[in-house]
Amino acid sequence: MKRLTGTIDTILKELKNENNLSTSLQVETEVKAIIDKVKTIGDQALLDFTSQFDNVQLSELRVPNSLLQAATAKVEPAFLDALQQAKTNIESFHSKQKQHAFLDNEKDGVIRGQLIRPLETVGVYVPGGTAAYPSSVLMNVLPAKIAGVNRIVMITPPGDNGINPYVLAAAELAGVDEIYQVGGAHGIAALAYGTESIPKVDKIVGPGNIYVATAKREVFGSVDIDMIAGPSEIVVLADETANPAFIAADLLSQAEHDILSRAILITTSEKIARQTQIEMDKQLEKLPRKAIAQKSIETNGHIIVVSSKQEMFDIMNEVAPEHLEVQLENPMNYLYQIKNAGSIFLGSYASEPLGDYFAGPNHVLPTSGTAKFFSPLGVEDFTKRSSFISYTKEALAKEKDAIVLLATKEGLDAHAKAIQIRFEEEN
Repeated sequence: MKRLTGTIDTILKELKNENNLSTSLQVETEVKAIIDKVKTIGDQALLDFTSQFDNVQLSELRVPNSLLQAATAKVEPAFLDALQQAKTNIESFHSKQKQHAFLDNEKDGVIRGQLIRPLETVGVYVPGGTAAYPSSVLMNVLPAKIAGVNRIVMITPPGDNGINPYVLAAAELAGVDEIYQVGGAHGIAALAYGTESIPKVDKIVGPGNIYVATAKREVFGSVDIDMIAGPSEIVVLADETANPAFIAADLLSQAEHDILSRAILITTSEKIARQTQIEMDKQLEKLPRKAIAQKSIETNGHIIVVSSKQEMFDIMNEVAPEHLEVQLENPMNYLYQIKNAGSIFLGSYASEPLGDYFAGPNHVLPTSGTAKFFSPLGVEDFTKRSSFISYTKEALAKEKDAIVLLATKEGLDAHAKAIQIRFEEEN
């Protein structure tokens, strides 16, 4: 891992330069062409692109329900039991996020209020590639179910042997309504605009590669999206009471995702810094995904030694990490010094994978510093608000002059007239 030293400004500048990832013009051009083809010829484009990118020849796009049931029967009972426990925890946490409508009549003759309505149709993207992610199915689908979404459509790219049975089992457990074996930018286009087989959705959620992320950016506006997710990242804050073996394991848990993943240790202890590096080297040798994790650590891994906890939090809040671990003595004491982080893990036994799989809070999180203004995926992301107003004539009469004044000052005379006409004497 690289050592970063110097002033806070120097450290932050270095971290910012490394995090300045942008989509290439070539990727944007390719994605736009893919989207246009899907919009033009629909299902046939999906079949063509699946053959081209996944080397799979499909006869149909939809996954029959019988395959979901077969997948559930195929996977080991212990996995289903663990999945059910995770589901229970996720539902327990997210049910507390439900928003409620309200109505008030603080003034005579005036009724105001807000309605909360679920989105009608949501599309969930589940990646294929080098790993299968049944946990992502639960994290994206269950909040939508709790919100009351009527139709949940899942897409995922097929492999040589079809779709991973663990992903299908998770979809069955979570209550996905329809599954289509299509991925990539063409899958995102299908959800955004609809094809003969795949319905147009109101919102697309779920992570993916650079082509998926670029496609989500391109279709935003025609459809809502959750966020543009970048590579996974973790910051660990540690003092002399932390366990270097725990720190190293948690840093590597993110580094193994992708060579672009980012793992950062910020500590007030030179001893912890040295011992963590030793542990990293030792644990790395035993990882099946060593090549990925090692490249990530060498390229994007950092150890930063600072002189005070205040400097530690100043740097962390500017980085605004996706995952933040606070391995400090009495970690709860520092909760309110955290301004910008996607998900926060307090104490040595709140390891980041606890949040990835099991504890209940969502693992779909803002990355690349966007935790400064984005939040984790939640029930509210699958709802929309409508406000409503009712005035009696008597109530409007009390406020009409103020409304007319505001309208005329903005030069919108028809707005003013729409109020005035209700009080003009009838001929």
